[in-house]
Amino acid sequence: MGMRRGTNLPRMGDFNRSVILEAIRRSVEGLSRIELVEATGLSAQTVTNITRRLLDEALIMEAGRTINGPGKPRVTLRLVAESRFSVGVHLDPAVITFVVLDMSGAVVRRRIVRVAEQEPRRVIETMARTIDGLLDEADVDRRRVAGVGVAAPGPLDAERGTVIDPPKLQGWHRVALREVLAEATGFPVIVEKDTTSAAVGEVWTAAGAVDDSFLFLYLGTGIGASLVRDGEAVRGSSQNFGEVGHIVVDPDGPPCACGSRGCVEVVCTPQAIVERADAAGVFDGDPDARGARVVEERFTLLSERAGEGDPAAGAVLRGAAAHLAMLVSVLTNILDVDRVVLGGPFWSRVADVYLAEIPGRLEARSATRAVREIPVAGTVVGDDVGAVGAACVVLDSALTPRASDLYLDR
Repeated sequence: MGMRRGTNLPRMGDFNRSVILEAIRRSVEGLSRIELVEATGLSAQTVTNITRRLLDEALIMEAGRTINGPGKPRVTLRLVAESRFSVGVHLDPAVITFVVLDMSGAVVRRRIVRVAEQEPRRVIETMARTIDGLLDEADVDRRRVAGVGVAAPGPLDAERGTVIDPPKLQGWHRVALREVLAEATGFPVIVEKDTTSAAVGEVWTAAGAVDDSFLFLYLGTGIGASLVRDGEAVRGSSQNFGEVGHIVVDPDGPPCACGSRGCVEVVCTPQAIVERADAAGVFDGDPDARGARVVEERFTLLSERAGEGDPAAGAVLRGAAAHLAMLVSVLTNILDVDRVVLGGPFWSRVADVYLAEIPGRLEARSATRAVREIPVAGTVVGDDVGAVGAACVVLDSALTPRASDLYLDR
């Protein structure tokens, strides 16, 4: 398994501390000091000093001794999962998902709140109230909460923690989400793009190596992409990486507001798929029903009918998978990743059809098919990937070693 290495240079204490903590966290069963020396490349003295500090802070504990041949028995050091918590919130136009995570990345509590109206101040008040209630329910000491992470639709002004006019959130014009929510909850708040959050959640909860690269395709009310390179989410210069809405996937498709035809935005989103299913006669009743809630209900119905063998529903979903495969092939040819992960709030409903259709189509269009195959899989995190990821962003900023941190002269 790929493990980050520490550095024995001076001024690297924080980096090395997080390298050790990350190694212990990822091992699950715990590691001895000698195993930590081997895993991190740090000197025995450095490992001893840092683990002593981590024990004092109650972030790790001694969990039994093992005797390996002659010499002193080895003490296993294990993460204390309940030493820190974080809250993750995923703001989607239809629903807000809340999770409380412990330091191992396990979900301690979750809640879903339907959004009746999108007025920003009301929504933020609901967020603060729900966070408070969840922490009470989980009986979490507020002093152990590292912060709140919010996964929000882009584009974002990352410097200010501001949400700027997301296409599907009415009335959210330059909303100072970070500032207002921090004031309402009393916790530090990080605002991250929903797609990037999902990728961070995937890295955090993955059991295997942490140093590969993958494309995460996010299926929410909108469609987005994120990229993980060498185990780190690529955020882009303005932290808005992955706006793929206006890549053309069907030149003969419907017109888009941007002036092109057949963009992701008007072909691959749940709303576009529901409209096609409507036109194909999959639903009975009012063809003009709109709004995020209705789209979600109809999308669920469409996938249920496809699962029951309804030919029209099946054809619509296979067509949607073909369009998404076009997008995936464009992105994988450009980005040259090891694998593709699909996830997001709408993913589980189409997983079977998409996983049957996309890999073959991707291979046919892959520029590197003579060299290798690009595996395609569903998320390991589940439908809450945005919220879990947002909470992981908070833990990540507190705990994960980043090589780039070494170049900052603080």
